[in-house]
Amino acid sequence: MRSPESWPIGRVSGYNRVMPAQTPSSSPTPRPAVARKPLRGTRVLSLALNLPGPAALMRLRALGATCLKLEPPAGDPMQAYQAQAYADLHTGVRVRQADLKSEAGRKILRGELARADVLLTSFRPSALKRLGLDWPALHSQYPRLCLVSIVGAPGALADIPGHDLTYMAEQDLLSGTDLPPTLFADMGGALLASEAVLHALMLRQQNGAGTRHEVALTDAVAWLARPRHWGLTTAKGAVGGAHAGYRVYACKDGRVAVAALEPHFAQALCTAAGLKTSSMLAPATRRALEAWFARQTRRQLNALAQRLDLPLHTLAKS
Repeated sequence: MRSPESWPIGRVSGYNRVMPAQTPSSSPTPRPAVARKPLRGTRVLSLALNLPGPAALMRLRALGATCLKLEPPAGDPMQAYQAQAYADLHTGVRVRQADLKSEAGRKILRGELARADVLLTSFRPSALKRLGLDWPALHSQYPRLCLVSIVGAPGALADIPGHDLTYMAEQDLLSGTDLPPTLFADMGGALLASEAVLHALMLRQQNGAGTRHEVALTDAVAWLARPRHWGLTTAKGAVGGAHAGYRVYACKDGRVAVAALEPHFAQALCTAAGLKTSSMLAPATRRALEAWFARQTRRQLNALAQRLDLPLHTLAKS
């Protein structure tokens, strides 16, 4: 990654230092600041397939990194089962094919590793070792290269197979037999992986050496699950349904998600519903609001939210 001293002269604080012509009676007109992308000049090489790795690469690309991905001859499985997601994730990413089991493919890999600042992987540790990409081997050949390894579970458990659904199950985040509405482990892991890349680059800036960082998807889910383990989102928790102002109610022609958690929002909601402000944790308050919402249309509730500055969002019937 290039240091600030090597960036093009003339761009300071995110905008061009080209000042307009001045007269004795005029003052300089400031130009709007343009955000400088912090990873400009950083090269990230990815071998990661499916969702977590490409999603992390998408974040890094948005931060200005130059991103290259090497895929096996068969391609990334995601391209087959969700082509649009694959296209979105790889916008601005250069993709090459390389069979890492062949000498020709390994030659391509070595050439790219020599130019990269960061290597992003999602192989199990045993697979990395077979490819000669374990950390001791990499660090001895490319001492400034940073490695971010996305794995299922940390440490000795990293070779155990798993996917988003099993990691969610480990944290007791599944309800009945319903599937989660999104892929929390994969997307949370992608955020932790992009954070790990920033961590590695900052360390290298201090000591000049590359470092290895392991990102476990189980750790990502555990982080996202903390509010539940604290009791915040359980049935008795304030944001788990116990607070009458923080629930999803049925309305006359749909549903409404209400987040009137703070006292001033709760008071405004109760006043609009014709209720005396009382304990928002009392079942009677919930029942009264439930009956009131059932008589309101989505249009009425949307207008009410705008007029009273209430945090609510209406939805169609499920």
